[in-house]
Amino acid sequence: MAGYRKLGRTSDQRKALLRNQVTNLLYHGKIVTTEARAKEVRKIAEKMIALAVKEKDNYETVKVTAKVARKDKDGKRVKEVVNGKKVTVYDEVEKEIRKDLPSRLHARRQMLKVFYDITEVPSAPAGKKKGTKKVDLAAKMFDEIAPKYVGRSGGYTRIVKIGMRKGDGAMEVLLELV
Repeated sequence: MAGYRKLGRTSDQRKALLRNQVTNLLYHGKIVTTEARAKEVRKIAEKMIALAVKEKDNYETVKVTAKVARKDKDGKRVKEVVNGKKVTVYDEVEKEIRKDLPSRLHARRQMLKVFYDITEVPSAPAGKKKGTKKVDLAAKMFDEIAPKYVGRSGGYTRIVKIGMRKGDGAMEVLLELV
């Protein structure tokens, strides 16, 4: 008996499908899919959540000073003339950043092997790229999802049967985070 379901696809298509569904499950909190796919996605998602729970607090905070461009009321950079050239004005700001310890960094990279990049696009059509932002799903795992499951040892997802799909009669299920 095989250790996984082939889902009627070649290996690269299957990996892409599973990566996409795991990414969407962890981003949205639930997905609707077939029962066989849900059982495969569940395996991967539970491993990612367990990894996040294990490495949740494994970081140190470090104070750094950074140069940040000064901005006016419109959000544009302030420029001043120096020796006949326009030069941006910078202010030094002290920030506290989180520095991952080696095991958490390894966990983050393991997660990034599975997750696809997510770009949030605003609903109002303001322009092609205006207002879009990248979502750091690994950071979301450590900051939002892992704290919910700290006292739990597995069983982070739930499969609820919905019924048969109209087109081909496949059993559809709702896969959601508990």
